[in-house]
Amino acid sequence: MAGVFMGRTRLAGKIDWRAKRRNPGVREQLIGWTSRDFWPFKGHAKKRVMIDVLRRARPSLTDEQLDRYSRHIVLREVGGVGQAKLLAARVLVIGAGGLGSPLILYLAAAGVGTIGVADFDEVSLSNLQRQIAHRTGDVGRLKTDSARDTVRGINPDVNVIAHAERLTAANAASLIADYDIVADGSDNFATRFLINDACYFGGRTLVSAAVTEFDGQLATYKPYQANLPCYRCLFPEPPPPETAPNCSETGVLGAVAGVMGTLQAVEVLKEILAAGDTMAGRLLIYDALSAEFRTVKVPRDPACRLCGEKPTILDLSTHESAAGPVCLTGA
Repeated sequence: MAGVFMGRTRLAGKIDWRAKRRNPGVREQLIGWTSRDFWPFKGHAKKRVMIDVLRRARPSLTDEQLDRYSRHIVLREVGGVGQAKLLAARVLVIGAGGLGSPLILYLAAAGVGTIGVADFDEVSLSNLQRQIAHRTGDVGRLKTDSARDTVRGINPDVNVIAHAERLTAANAASLIADYDIVADGSDNFATRFLINDACYFGGRTLVSAAVTEFDGQLATYKPYQANLPCYRCLFPEPPPPETAPNCSETGVLGAVAGVMGTLQAVEVLKEILAAGDTMAGRLLIYDALSAEFRTVKVPRDPACRLCGEKPTILDLSTHESAAGPVCLTGA
């Protein structure tokens, strides 16, 4: 129905806002509106028409929510139904650092109803160059507490659940089970492999990003679906500890972490809304120095120890003594 009402005269001739306020047929027309249909209106008149349209399109949302999420709801791929999905969604963000910070903030602004934040670390001064969920006054505080306070200032609709604990083989499965989607912003290989394996066994979608220096990577993993790969299909095993970079020696341009964390938020929202093309089965690579993006296909590995034809990883017990290299992403 988009584009049906394109001008003031045409719109006024088609809809009498007072006489047809409760007309279901009009409501169905309004649901098909996109931002283009509001172009003829300016200023306060545009806002009044948008709120009136959105109230009829999704009456279960409050007036404040209709106003807050109006730019979402006029998108055909979102609408009132999609916004309701976001408000009902539960997303676990592992790591409240350089990737997790923009990810958490954009999920909160979008109205994702429940955001779990798992991080046992405290805010340090060196974090603030890229970890935008924290402020100078937060130095020394738990990152989970700092992120929760920041989200409260952005959107009171969002419930933040703080998990100020290290992710281990003992708690990973139960923690992930409480959420619909997991977003990995961790900074070490051991945690990344644990998250991947726990999401596979729990049947949870994993949206993973990584960043170091001027480069970033992004992928979505849904190996519980036929022919789609897991993280181990791309990276079978962690690298030897002696080859892994040291966190204090590996730098990262803060804005690159912001780019990748924001893209990660986009993919999480797409998965909740079932909008567009999933990143599952693909790897996005970003080179900030050349300002280039490229995407490569990632097939399922038949020999994968986790999701292959003859798996040898049958539970999370292999992670019980895992230490692994300290730094992966500089997040």
